[in-house]
Amino acid sequence: MDIPMQNKLADRIKLREESVRTRMLNIAGKLDDVIALGRGDPDLPTPAHIVEAGQRALANGATHYTHPMGMPILREAIGETLADVDGLNYAIDEIVVTTGAQEAVFAAMLACVNPGDEVIVPAPGYTSYDQAIELAGGVPVPVATYEADDFALTAAAVAAKLSPRTKMLCLLNPSNPTGAVTPPSEVEALAALAVEHDLIVISDEIYARLVYDGAEVLPVARLPGMKERTITINGFSKAYAMTGWRVGYFATSPGLVKALTEVHHGLTICAPAVSQHAALAALQGPQDCVAAMREIYDQRRKVMCRALDEMGLSYGKPAGAFYVYANVSKTGLPASEFCVRLLEDAQVMIFPGSLFGDHNDNFIRISLLQPVERLEQAIQRMAKTVTALVGS
Repeated sequence: MDIPMQNKLADRIKLREESVRTRMLNIAGKLDDVIALGRGDPDLPTPAHIVEAGQRALANGATHYTHPMGMPILREAIGETLADVDGLNYAIDEIVVTTGAQEAVFAAMLACVNPGDEVIVPAPGYTSYDQAIELAGGVPVPVATYEADDFALTAAAVAAKLSPRTKMLCLLNPSNPTGAVTPPSEVEALAALAVEHDLIVISDEIYARLVYDGAEVLPVARLPGMKERTITINGFSKAYAMTGWRVGYFATSPGLVKALTEVHHGLTICAPAVSQHAALAALQGPQDCVAAMREIYDQRRKVMCRALDEMGLSYGKPAGAFYVYANVSKTGLPASEFCVRLLEDAQVMIFPGSLFGDHNDNFIRISLLQPVERLEQAIQRMAKTVTALVGS
């Protein structure tokens, strides 16, 4: 974009520096055999029965609008899943199907946040939340999380950031980019803060089906006094490898659902009809595909964590999602420079934590989205770079 046109942008647009990402993509475009461990898009295919359901739906004419809130049969299935898996009780008219979980985030912010309202977000975190808050005129208030706590958001840290202008608390559990699962005791303490300070809570549980080592994701809305103030966001992208289908949902109380639905309707009218049929098949079909994918990610997680241990690089224990958030300060380079060096020297692409709103430049987010054999190749290459840096 040339500068004269950039100066005509609305004040609400916050252009962030993405030179590291752009630089890395430009470098990668000139290299052969790059192993990409950067994106959050599952490398596993959408299960066959889900794809077949989408194909049948298209053949049967699922090419038009549905009800703006989503097909009633899908919302009913979502409600049953929320009850059976999460212990949550939502009526069909408290559930809205969205064009991916990300749309639900933007609808929530546009419906609830006034200019000047402050919204608590974890840092590092998923920076689309910051963008949505700023587009609504709000102010993101980052709350730092730390390796010593496995990057879990703590109520004590949140309490220190509250002000009279705080309107909302965002909890991503499990977390992107760290893989952290917030302990149930902290979820309970965060809920108590929300009640005490009359906060809306977004509970983003998109990775909740992908947890390991017996970790427990406690849905915030299950706690006393929380359903009426919680917007539960989830979807199909991660657990069912359906990122490209663009279908998610939110569930919330009657006091909030109408306003969020109006924003959603204005943004996208409805989620794609074919994707809603595929999502229905995902919920009503066999769930062993989820367990199988979780096992694959867990195997990769263990391989990567063992390798990092051998390299002498520390990390927060990733109890969920499919990321490892590793500390590369031992190499003597800032994480952003380390990632460029790793790409140039070893043809391994990993993104630095600075792209996820981190409060320092010591960490990298490793996506576990390559087969084990390819992951082991990346590890061998990475180990050579780390050894060269630590030994130099």
